[in-house]
Amino acid sequence: MNPINWQHLPEHMSPIIYEIGSFQIRYYSLMYLIAFFLTYILVSYRIKHEDYKYSAETIQDFFIWAITGLIVGARFGYVLFYNFAHYAKHPLEIILPFDFSHGMQYIGISGMSYHGGAIGVLIASVIFCRKHKIDFWRFAELFCPAIPLGYTFGRIGNFINGELYGRITTMPWGMYFPLDMTHQLRHPSQLYEALFEGVFLFIVLWSVRKKSPFDGFIFALYIFGYGLVRFIIEFFREPDTQLGLFGGILSMGQMLCILMMLAGVCIYFIARKRKTGAALRPAQTG
Repeated sequence: MNPINWQHLPEHMSPIIYEIGSFQIRYYSLMYLIAFFLTYILVSYRIKHEDYKYSAETIQDFFIWAITGLIVGARFGYVLFYNFAHYAKHPLEIILPFDFSHGMQYIGISGMSYHGGAIGVLIASVIFCRKHKIDFWRFAELFCPAIPLGYTFGRIGNFINGELYGRITTMPWGMYFPLDMTHQLRHPSQLYEALFEGVFLFIVLWSVRKKSPFDGFIFALYIFGYGLVRFIIEFFREPDTQLGLFGGILSMGQMLCILMMLAGVCIYFIARKRKTGAALRPAQTG
């Protein structure tokens, strides 16, 4: 494919698979389904071939909790982190797909935050594990190596939608995105994220999954690793218009990634201390 065709590729992609009237089936939704399916397949593989004693029913039940936490957390995370001023004035738009500022217009629900979704899944996971008397740290070790591969398809969905594109560039692999009103060549940052947040992080975590020195290590590595990779890629991603760059340097995504990396370090020391405490605890005798 020559550079010109590559640069204009987004302009020739439709985000819609099929539509009847106002009802649409979009590639973005399909990519989410593929992501969840792949995660389920990888987790099921680990249960069958590694030392994890969970039933398929438990995993299926958890997915309902995780998906709910993801959707709720991602939506409210976007509202809180990225556009609080707007939604404080129009709170109904948080959960209703209508714009009430000029009468009532159907606009759909748009705006999801990865970091909010991660918090939502974490809360749902903790509650689920307590409810079912499951060791959270062990459960997290099971899921974390499988999760990043799903990001690959989520970011491809963003790419097909033509959203979350990158900053202006002169690089030959730059692209023109239809939603960019300035019509300038931009980094295809969605593809960078698909490659590094998805494929690269998956390879790292999947490669070391059996070498974890203690439960919680892979969880900490996942949190820190995603935060680091996303922090770097954010330098190529166009910041949100309503926020811009803080101090002219960092985006909101990068600030959240700094907190995420700090959380990863804290999780590492907490999990390691937990292991050390368990090793020093005297054995009980009957």
